[in-house]
Amino acid sequence: MIPHQFLIPFVLASIASSLCAQDNQRDRAWVNLYEPHSDGPMPYRLMEPAGYDASKKYPIIVSLHGGGGRGTDNAKQLRPWNAQLADPQRRMDFPCYVLAPQSTELWGETQLNHIKSIISSLPSVDTDRIYVLGHSMGGHGINIILQIDSGYFAAAAPCAGTGRTQDNDFIEASLIKDVPVWAFHGDKDTTCPIGPQLTLFGEMKALDGNMKLTTFKGDGHGIAGKFITGADNGITEASSDRCDPESDFMTWLFKQKRSG
Repeated sequence: MIPHQFLIPFVLASIASSLCAQDNQRDRAWVNLYEPHSDGPMPYRLMEPAGYDASKKYPIIVSLHGGGGRGTDNAKQLRPWNAQLADPQRRMDFPCYVLAPQSTELWGETQLNHIKSIISSLPSVDTDRIYVLGHSMGGHGINIILQIDSGYFAAAAPCAGTGRTQDNDFIEASLIKDVPVWAFHGDKDTTCPIGPQLTLFGEMKALDGNMKLTTFKGDGHGIAGKFITGADNGITEASSDRCDPESDFMTWLFKQKRSG
């Protein structure tokens, strides 16, 4: 039996613990919107469009995780932007599929082929509006797979990753110059320094490429929760007048359509 002098603190602590657990459950409820699939070579999570109507065509957002999401548990690949995409109002405003595959390796041709296979099996996909976004390893991967098939995606948003290192170039800017790209980077990033991103952006300017770059002043690598919502410390530049000037990320994304 708990002594009476400790009973009230014990009850209050129990109530606080219960409320905390309930809050955490509510905070993680969005995860259940991403249905797990493991019936192929690549595990993935899929969120269907809100108010799905089989008679309509829907865009699809491919979400590429960073290094921390690697594995086969079909869970770690869900990142902060996946929670933001699951926001009820955002789902109503921008109905779409969201595909979150999980890889054990860097994103490349094998993973791209698996992604294409998954998308081809889905009903009611608007194949002219396939988008890809990702952070860190996912940002690097975007620029790699854009070079492999630059005509597959209608738009791309690499965050904190360029597909380059300080010493090695894996990006041929001319191969991706016609894909609408909105890149994001923190200018104090020490994990994936902004230098290669600035070099790529300079090359895109020289090629009259279709790239916007938002630099988050004072931020390091941890900007995964900012590129969808935006932030006051973000400064956006355009590589040419080909770039859509739309300032809201989701509105910009959904305006892009694959040409030809």
